[in-house]
Amino acid sequence: MDSVDYYNKYANAYFDTTVALDMSDVLERFIDMLEPNATVLDLGCGSGRDSKILIENNFEVTLLDASSELAELADIYTGVEPLVMDMRDMDFDSVFDGIWACASLLHLPKDDMKDMLRKISDALKEGGICYLSVKKGDFEGFRQERYYSDYEPLELKMLLEDVGSFEDIEIWENEDARIEGQEWVNALIKKKG
Repeated sequence: MDSVDYYNKYANAYFDTTVALDMSDVLERFIDMLEPNATVLDLGCGSGRDSKILIENNFEVTLLDASSELAELADIYTGVEPLVMDMRDMDFDSVFDGIWACASLLHLPKDDMKDMLRKISDALKEGGICYLSVKKGDFEGFRQERYYSDYEPLELKMLLEDVGSFEDIEIWENEDARIEGQEWVNALIKKKG
């Protein structure tokens, strides 16, 4: 079973355990960096929890998820039909003012991360904002039936700098809202422009 199979199999349970999580502290920081009516890509939208808040804030939101089952639930929850595709296959050119990648890039092998960050950069307009989060650590491989790549803050910062198209890289850590002892590494970045 790969990560997409996992989310297809457990879509209802995943939806139920994540849809009510409070991400307002980070979402507010992201929203404050965007202009009114901005275009936003929710990259790995999952339940649609964050998309719904972005939509309620009058942003034009595109949802994307690799899991067809989660995408169906997100469609029902938000009223917006997600694109169903592997994020590595996206090919946008300067379309979005913001990209929200909350707990989604962590399922990519580390060897794919730099190319994915370049795709994010390509998809952003000049001066566009991206938020991303990954689990803190040095693990890479299968855990709980899903593939994970964990990052230390410095490792993520160096990777973002190495891509070469981002500035104002802000990285911080926080505790998981559900799992005691699990830490996250968060980044807010701006595309040069």
